[in-house]
Amino acid sequence: MAARALAIEALVRIEAGGYSNLVLPGLLRDSGLDGRDRALVTDLVYGSLRHQGQADHLLALASHRPLPGLDPPVRAALRLGVYQLLSGVAPHAAVGATVGALGWASPAAVRRAAPFANAVLRRVAGLGPGWPWPAGDGADAVAVRTSHPRWIVERLRRDLGPDADAVLAAANEPPPVTLRANPLRTTPDALAAELTAGAAGRGEVAPGAGGGSGGGRRAGPIVELERGRLVPGALLVKGAGDLARLPAVAEGRATPQDQASQAVAAAVGARPGECILDLAAAPGGKATAMAEAMADDGLVVAADLRPGRAGRVRQAALRLGLRSVQVVAADGRRLPIRPAAGHRTVAGPTGDGRFDRVLLDAPCSGLGVLRRRPEARWRLEPVAIDRAAALQRELLTAAAGQVRPGGLLAYSVCTLTREETLDIDDWAAAACAGFTALDPPGAPWRPHGRGGLLLPSAAGTDGMFLLLLRVPA
Repeated sequence: MAARALAIEALVRIEAGGYSNLVLPGLLRDSGLDGRDRALVTDLVYGSLRHQGQADHLLALASHRPLPGLDPPVRAALRLGVYQLLSGVAPHAAVGATVGALGWASPAAVRRAAPFANAVLRRVAGLGPGWPWPAGDGADAVAVRTSHPRWIVERLRRDLGPDADAVLAAANEPPPVTLRANPLRTTPDALAAELTAGAAGRGEVAPGAGGGSGGGRRAGPIVELERGRLVPGALLVKGAGDLARLPAVAEGRATPQDQASQAVAAAVGARPGECILDLAAAPGGKATAMAEAMADDGLVVAADLRPGRAGRVRQAALRLGLRSVQVVAADGRRLPIRPAAGHRTVAGPTGDGRFDRVLLDAPCSGLGVLRRRPEARWRLEPVAIDRAAALQRELLTAAAGQVRPGGLLAYSVCTLTREETLDIDDWAAAACAGFTALDPPGAPWRPHGRGGLLLPSAAGTDGMFLLLLRVPA
């Protein structure tokens, strides 16, 4: 009961504007729930968000009251109940537990809606299995079946053609937790041994930090541990629980980071002694990965517009023990810092205070990471894509001016739209005349303009576009 009540609270907060990756961990840490119930809450919240479109379709068939007119906790409970029914939970359990949670800790006005919720969920249960999804290949029907807004279906079909269906399906699959080993403190093999030893010894991942500090910190049992397909050194884990409490993460031996992001950081090719700029660095995964690749020898300037987000980069660098990462809260279009003129790199003095390599992992529409940020699909509007593309052009102009002659400029976005990938590439070919495009990574990346596109359905990763440009010497 408590787990479902907490899931309802999380869904209400997220619908009010919160972010699932911030709301849910905070609620779980204060909940007192054990590992199994915490995993249940996580599945209920993310599953309800991913399958919200399907749930709303079935609820419209079962209820005479429009969803927007319901109290937020009632709306959240109905969606949560339908998600459980779609997941195969027995109707009496799904309905009973959800209605019970709605009345468990809710205000009196919400508790009075419990009979209504009970009746609606029972009617939904009577519709399936063999759920009455709309048939055909029309955008409206596909939008319901894949639980996406119609406009996203249309946009991905326009830009990806026959691959769109697989991408839409991938957005409803829970992403694995992927860990990147910090080579300054461990290796992928040693990290894997640490995780599996903790699971084998206690049925959970090494509770408590090393040396006895933080005793009793728990993480859930690891169900699966495997190597990455895109990045062989990456470790995919399931059931690791609260990553902030996982000793390997808390003590700086590992960082949660999807393989696609790890691949982008690796493609930049940072080397010891170089001066690197990450122009939109938060939350810091790529900046710290590049610093680790440099053996913490050199300089990584990690810039982000918002001080709070820049603070997350700083915390990540401190956790990993990286001294080469210097964080700046600033607008990347008007960066108030350059490396000192004459800063020595492996290529010799920069002379004019520019960087050896610049990464612009630009703000974008995020259509490549909808499985990880499921609420985004219900908030995003088509106009946001054009706004993002305009900002990307401004940032790329600024980034190009920060690279030394002979240096490297990398542009990446975790989205799949033409406006933010091919159109940016076409624009850059004219705006950055003389810059030479380098070969993108090989399969499962595929050529996309002069860059490379990684579909979420290709390797079970986030979706990503990457363009590598060499600046004229």
